Amino acid sequence: MKLPDGPRIPPWLETIQLIVRPLEFFDELGERYGDAFTLGDRNNSPVVYLNHPQGIKEIFAADPNLFGSASPIHVETIVGKHSLAITDGELHQRQRRLLMPPFHGERMRAYGQLICDITEQVMAKWTIGQVFSVRSVMQEITLRVILQAVFGLHQGQRYEQLRQLLGSFLDAVSSTLKASLLFIPALRWDLGAWSPWGQFVRLRQQIDQLLYSEIHERRQSIEASRTDILTLLLMARDDVGQPMSDVELRDQLLTLLFAGHETTASALTLALYWIHYLPEVKRKLESEIDTIRTDADPSFIARLPYLTAVCQETLRLHPIAFQTNPRKLKAPLEIMSYQFDPGTILVGLTYLTHKREDLYPQPTRFHPERFLTRQFAPYEYLPFGGGNRSCIGMAFAQFEMKLVLAKILSYWQLALVEQRPVKLVRHTVAVAPPNSLRMLVNGQRQSQKVLSVL
Repeated sequence: MKLPDGPRIPPWLETIQLIVRPLEFFDELGERYGDAFTLGDRNNSPVVYLNHPQGIKEIFAADPNLFGSASPIHVETIVGKHSLAITDGELHQRQRRLLMPPFHGERMRAYGQLICDITEQVMAKWTIGQVFSVRSVMQEITLRVILQAVFGLHQGQRYEQLRQLLGSFLDAVSSTLKASLLFIPALRWDLGAWSPWGQFVRLRQQIDQLLYSEIHERRQSIEASRTDILTLLLMARDDVGQPMSDVELRDQLLTLLFAGHETTASALTLALYWIHYLPEVKRKLESEIDTIRTDADPSFIARLPYLTAVCQETLRLHPIAFQTNPRKLKAPLEIMSYQFDPGTILVGLTYLTHKREDLYPQPTRFHPERFLTRQFAPYEYLPFGGGNRSCIGMAFAQFEMKLVLAKILSYWQLALVEQRPVKLVRHTVAVAPPNSLRMLVNGQRQSQKVLSVL
């Protein structure tokens, strides 16, 4: 087996680097080793990170049956072993077929109105002169959207319980220190509800109880007229006519709630930051939004070229999932002249691919225009992964980003409280902008066309 070079450091130090400063660590490794490098035990499931587009292309193009899932144990701890993020092989493909329909076609139109209504409800609470945490507000929007889209819950006791518990659940592992509980099993000491791990376990149990209660009640009386994702999944059948089990449903629902809420909130926060950090970007985007016709529907707004480019550039510069889903080889495979043995884990390092000077000149610059002048291949631009393990919520997340941004920018004049560079921090299993990023509500805009559109 021929492996790319990599640092020879103790496993405990490598783990700390990946928890505390993953992006800085990858920057240093990319600078030193280039297109590919190896971490972990060279003799026992080494982890090979590739950031060259050709290497990523070859991974995506390879027979999916060559790979098994190698999602880290901390992902399973949050979403369960039956989650789409964990499974592989035929089970993974079966789950994808069952989960895909709610995220395409006519369903998206209904979600568009939902996204806009919720954004307007949240904005209605703002007052001129108010200062707010951008991430907290974006989390409120995305959590309400995902709860209503997934469960069809708009109000009531279970809706409020889920909303509060999910927020607390994510807060329990939100900081770098708290997230270490997910990465280091030895720290998982349940010393009661007051202890960090004990709090996490009890919150997960309460969420499970609510999810299973909802699943059980909805199974008893499925309303085919409902359009929420849970109803569609309850009615879905695989190729042999079998539905999802309660445990499968629980894991998929938690995956959707977690992934569809946290990641989109982070992306929206970063988009708003750059729009208001760079006056020229804000001016161009507001000019485009002001051209929206009053009879347009959400799908028209989602096709606006500069708005789309702003969202794409946000996800290029700050891919919330900074790597693709790890794939563990079941058979030998050659990638970019390297010979990999079974057991090797291959990872596309999205973060460094998106910073390649040969693909993105001045890669640290926020420059949406690059997406107006060039179309990038799926192995050059991959904020949602790729191949047979790409994110099924990709279309939904981009749709939501565009509509929320259009809604906010059409109505309010905002400003950053502090005009300084943003630094991402460890947040659960990904990275996110800090909660300390704040904005000021300066006033209402003169042009508010989008309000009558959406």
